[in-house]
Amino acid sequence: MSGLRLFNLKGDVTEVVPRLAEVEADVQDLVEAHMQAMLGVTFLASEYGTGPVHGGRVDSLGIDENGSPVVVEYKRSTDAGVINQGLFYLAWLMDHRDAFRRLVRDRLGTQAAARVRWSAPRLICVAGDFTRYDLHAVREHRHAIDLVRYRMFGDEHFGLETVASAGGTRASARAGRRRGMAREKRAGRPDGAMGELAAAVDEVLLGLGEGVTKVENQTYTAYQRLQNFACVCPRKSRLLVYLKASPAEVELVPGFSRDVTGLGHHGTGNLEVRLHSERELERAQELFRMSYAAA
Repeated sequence: MSGLRLFNLKGDVTEVVPRLAEVEADVQDLVEAHMQAMLGVTFLASEYGTGPVHGGRVDSLGIDENGSPVVVEYKRSTDAGVINQGLFYLAWLMDHRDAFRRLVRDRLGTQAAARVRWSAPRLICVAGDFTRYDLHAVREHRHAIDLVRYRMFGDEHFGLETVASAGGTRASARAGRRRGMAREKRAGRPDGAMGELAAAVDEVLLGLGEGVTKVENQTYTAYQRLQNFACVCPRKSRLLVYLKASPAEVELVPGFSRDVTGLGHHGTGNLEVRLHSERELERAQELFRMSYAAA
């Protein structure tokens, strides 16, 4: 299982024989208990009722690092209906925004409720496996969808692997660069040398892998691989890039990189990289790759 992320509830990492859960509820319980670490999503509710008209229950509701609502659906093994079922609940969610805002307010407070971002709600499907038709459907849909394969290892280890992702602003690196420059110009963001640098960073981050999706916010642009691995914040004379790479595992260079753990900033990530030129971008690419792998 290439790219597998292995979670141990006791904090260790090891290799054991993979297996599927006995029942679907075991998968749901594990993910809900550790949703922030596993999916980068804050857990809000389990088995959320959709009322008498829709007559169903959303397996899990959450909100991601960028404020996007998230529907999570689980299947023990392979189920051809998992995407359609998830999209059904995603459509319900878009028609019941006030109910979701109230849920966020009750769980996380009024400020979090005010930051809910409706432009790209997400569906995450966690299952034992997916069919080739599922993979094709993700590529064709206009919604933000992540297909995540799970495995259990013994009684204490749980592995997740993202097998397909689409949504946000998904594009090839070249097309993404052109559109990114146009968006920055329309939004009044830095142009000239900084605009060129922002476009170059965009191209590098989108080019790190097939599963990269891009989410535009007012103050930063997030690059996701299920979770954010980079957040780019433009300034007049530099770009600030926040990464999920651990500051303790890199050599910090004054004026170029610093540990911002516990410090307030836009976006997510504890490693800040400051870029003033494309020469510094070359220097930062290894940190970008480390963060991509960490996510």
